[in-house]
Amino acid sequence: MKKITTVMLLLFAIVISAQVKGTITDDQGKPIPFVSVFIENTYNGTSSNDNGSYDLNVTKPGTYTVVFQYLGYKTLKKSINPNQFPFLLNVILAEENINLAEVVINVKDNPANKVIRKAIAARKDNSDLMARFKADFYSRGIFKLKDAPKKFLGQEIGDMDGSLDSTGSGIIYLSETISKIMYEKPDNFKEKIIASKISGNDNGYSYNSARGSAFDFYKNTIPIGAKMISPIADNAFNYYKFILEGTFQDENNQMINKIKLVPRRDAEPVFEGYIYIVEDSWAIYGVDVEIKGYRAKQEFMNTMSLKQNFSYNNKNHIWSKNSQSLAFSAGAFGITFLAKFTHVFTNYEFPDEFSKKTFTNEILSFEDNANKKDSTFWNTVRPVPLTMEESKDYIKKDSLQVLHKSDKYLDSIDAKHNRFKIFDVLTGYSYKNSKKNWTLAYDGLTDLTSFSYNTVQGWNLNSGFSFTKFNEDIGTYTRLKSTFNYGFAEDRLRVVGNFIHRFNTQDYATVSVSGGSTVSQFSESEPISKLVNSVSTLFFKNNYMKLYNKEFAQIAYGQNVINGLYMSGSIGYEQRKNLFNNTDYVLIKNNDAFTSNNPLLPNDYLTPTFDTHHLLKATIGARINFGQKYISRPDRKLNIRNSKYPTINLNFEKAFAATAKNYEFEQISGRIFYNKTLGNKGNFATNIKGGKFFNADEISFIDYQHFNGNQTHIGSGSSYLNVFNLMPYYTNSTNDSYLEIHAEHNFDGYIMNKIPVLNKLNTTLIVGFHNLATADKKPYQEFTVGLDRLGFGKFKIFRVDYVRSYQNGYLGDGVLFGLKFLNVLE
Repeated sequence: MKKITTVMLLLFAIVISAQVKGTITDDQGKPIPFVSVFIENTYNGTSSNDNGSYDLNVTKPGTYTVVFQYLGYKTLKKSINPNQFPFLLNVILAEENINLAEVVINVKDNPANKVIRKAIAARKDNSDLMARFKADFYSRGIFKLKDAPKKFLGQEIGDMDGSLDSTGSGIIYLSETISKIMYEKPDNFKEKIIASKISGNDNGYSYNSARGSAFDFYKNTIPIGAKMISPIADNAFNYYKFILEGTFQDENNQMINKIKLVPRRDAEPVFEGYIYIVEDSWAIYGVDVEIKGYRAKQEFMNTMSLKQNFSYNNKNHIWSKNSQSLAFSAGAFGITFLAKFTHVFTNYEFPDEFSKKTFTNEILSFEDNANKKDSTFWNTVRPVPLTMEESKDYIKKDSLQVLHKSDKYLDSIDAKHNRFKIFDVLTGYSYKNSKKNWTLAYDGLTDLTSFSYNTVQGWNLNSGFSFTKFNEDIGTYTRLKSTFNYGFAEDRLRVVGNFIHRFNTQDYATVSVSGGSTVSQFSESEPISKLVNSVSTLFFKNNYMKLYNKEFAQIAYGQNVINGLYMSGSIGYEQRKNLFNNTDYVLIKNNDAFTSNNPLLPNDYLTPTFDTHHLLKATIGARINFGQKYISRPDRKLNIRNSKYPTINLNFEKAFAATAKNYEFEQISGRIFYNKTLGNKGNFATNIKGGKFFNADEISFIDYQHFNGNQTHIGSGSSYLNVFNLMPYYTNSTNDSYLEIHAEHNFDGYIMNKIPVLNKLNTTLIVGFHNLATADKKPYQEFTVGLDRLGFGKFKIFRVDYVRSYQNGYLGDGVLFGLKFLNVLE
């Protein structure tokens, strides 16, 4: 009975979704996917699905000419006069006859080059025809796993809530959106999502959007991971060879040139495939290209295919994009990931102008109850029919969701998860209440991620307890956490407690309270990580991490005040005490001695860095993102930094009520961060910081402005815009004025891709400059040149830089080894 019901539901969904509907096949009876179907000289259109089925929204009886257009096949026109709906119209498309007879081969002037030159010359005019428009947009995204293993990194994958079959294959995500979009050149954009649907989640909102599908080949570059070079870019001949494979006449008797794209160099960010150019107007008729993952700097992606169809309107003489298909495969560790997005643009309007208030910083919003549209709505408005596989996925997962929300199911899942096992004492344990959305967790005694070594505490590790409660509907989040840290060489236990509460996900108002006893680095930015310090200390006897004991209590609050302005403030009490080395244990013996824990006197093991004292500190800060854009989702607000402008941070800090007056001070500081993509020539970024102390002549060394040095020759992160790569950690610390400048330019393959042999590495060249100026020392400078994206196969996780440093003349040089995975481990 269940099988009969499912089949009836599927057939019902397919039947009522169409007005004019049918199947498109070739002359061998094979279905043709991604065929553009539209009413002639209108913007009422659709696309066929993977099975060649299409639905065209025609609601009134009358005479219509239906156009079927697909790259590689002859465009077909069918006149119909439906008097009742749904109206069945099956068609067969014949392969296009590519005419080579008129192509004259001239070694001095390749005929394809002529076409491309004219397309480049007409690029701006053709782009301007689509410089201002309104349209309806439909998007469907589907993600699949193929041949997934039973276990991954020792963890059971299972069937992922019924998504995978016995072979480890199946749909893991399926979503749709319908929206209305408005665009005005160069970058005004607004989208209103009318309907959003996610398989198995009736409370979710799809991330599909028109903004993320705007691959415009009339621009010089198309951002798909890397900045891919358009075949009709100004500099296209530097990257492509072009072959005219032939010409054909479209349904409007316009001649179309089919141009094959041949990359000049394999490693460049270029496409392979075909671009179709209209004779005389030199507009784009269609695009059918592939992108190799390594060319887009997306190593885990194997291949991406991108197809675009354009249709011509005799009334306004505009070639407009009516459909787009994007599909890619990716994978690692034997897991294959498949994805496909289908996009349809309909009901274009080309207004002469928009009102001044049309475009704001809100670029995307959702209509009320956009995720509550029922099946009848979707079956009526969905322009591309679902495949049988997709229909089954909706029915199956929507049914499973009802089960998964039931009290009985939640109780059974919790009961299984909450079983206590004896080894949980060591490895950790958590107790969940899924109905009330809270979790109680214990970290265990063998939390290896916290295990580290330093000469003050010796071996030390953390454990603790936490309570977390959240509400996805209103965005609240509450967490109580205690952390216990024990240092074996000190034989001392320290405890820190934290409370954090987020009030919502619109302005992200958040309050936190913390306090306890901890060890802190003298520089609060923690320039050396626990993992790097442990290796440096145990293997090379370089104990760079310098620590002091801090007893503290603090309360902090922050929120987005208005769009583009985030403000925060805190006030806290601190009591500081000196610490000394308690161990000289190493794994590899040598004759060197550990330095003391005093960063000012590294060879003095008795003199403390400062006198024990306490004080209160208050801070207030602001982060400004000019022109910030944002997405208004019902469940949250997503802020998007406007890359045209820098991000500015301003801070004021005051220390008061100290043990002695000389520990009190004020400091103002600021930061400017800016990055700019320079077309296909890479990305430039700079980070400028500066500040000034007042009444700070005798403050504690803890409160000095410390700068991120590095003596380990190990780097982490994707950029070095906040660190001096060879500078000793505390040699340039100051309690006066300072200015810090970091700049890097990542050529993103622009140079390396053109060098024979080296271009096989698929790496990128990075040059950098770092400067530090303080009131009491000569400027410190570094110049760097390096290679990023080094590695093995898909894993580009290494970077190597050569660094030269100067301070009152040449200071030294060295090689920095970047291990970008360290950020993940910590």
